[in-house]
Amino acid sequence: MYFYTQMRFLIVLWRTWFYFLASTLVVLLFPLLALLLFFPNGYRPFFWIARNIWARFVLLGMGFRIKKNVKTHLDPKKSYLLVANHSSYIDIMLMFASAPNPFVFVGKKELVKIPFFGYLFKRAAIMVDRGSTKSRYGVYGRAKKVLDQGYSVCIFPEKEYLDETILLNPFKKGAFRIAIDHQLPICPMVFLDCKRKFPWYSTHGYPGTLRVDIHPPLSTQGLSKDHIPELQQKTFNLIHSELQNDPLQTAVEAIEVWKKVTKVS
Repeated sequence: MYFYTQMRFLIVLWRTWFYFLASTLVVLLFPLLALLLFFPNGYRPFFWIARNIWARFVLLGMGFRIKKNVKTHLDPKKSYLLVANHSSYIDIMLMFASAPNPFVFVGKKELVKIPFFGYLFKRAAIMVDRGSTKSRYGVYGRAKKVLDQGYSVCIFPEKEYLDETILLNPFKKGAFRIAIDHQLPICPMVFLDCKRKFPWYSTHGYPGTLRVDIHPPLSTQGLSKDHIPELQQKTFNLIHSELQNDPLQTAVEAIEVWKKVTKVS
């Protein structure tokens, strides 16, 4: 019991260190990042800093290293819709560090409330208020502006994602409508280890390797809005299958661990 209590304390301390790392660097870089976003082409150096300094610094500081399994060649001059499973706060850093092409996040409006980070997010990302139909439809127009500038778009498409006992939640259709509207290839990415090594709840996790599988793009060429459910399900099945059939069974193990915790509590 004493050993268990000590381990739990160390994990919580380690998780607190994450917030310190992530926020401290945002505050230190804030003047430069905020200035960059005032320029028409300022997002490109902003993204470079977020990818190569902020994200990698946090990942390294938490004891994580990335192992990418790139199963295809992606054209660096082409835009894609990047989608991935979302099971951890570390997913944002992992996406920055591992995505093959510069991208802009589509994220929830609530993140604007975070000091410093919220200001940068408001100017750099495509915000959506999930409770507002007008805001949700406005995403499509803002996505077009991003794509016209040559960037990819990144969305975590799960409807809900905080339940640790669910391997992968159903997907929202908005991401796939954007892909079809703009004839944008969908690049599925699978984060295999985050659910076990850095789950939502601060009482679990441990450092180590974070594996990322980058799959060949799914074409949307010639598809219409009638194909959204099929494309949505196809992408879901691909990511779910990768998590379910992972030889290391890390995400599946995370579910079993959390079920045992909920039984004890």
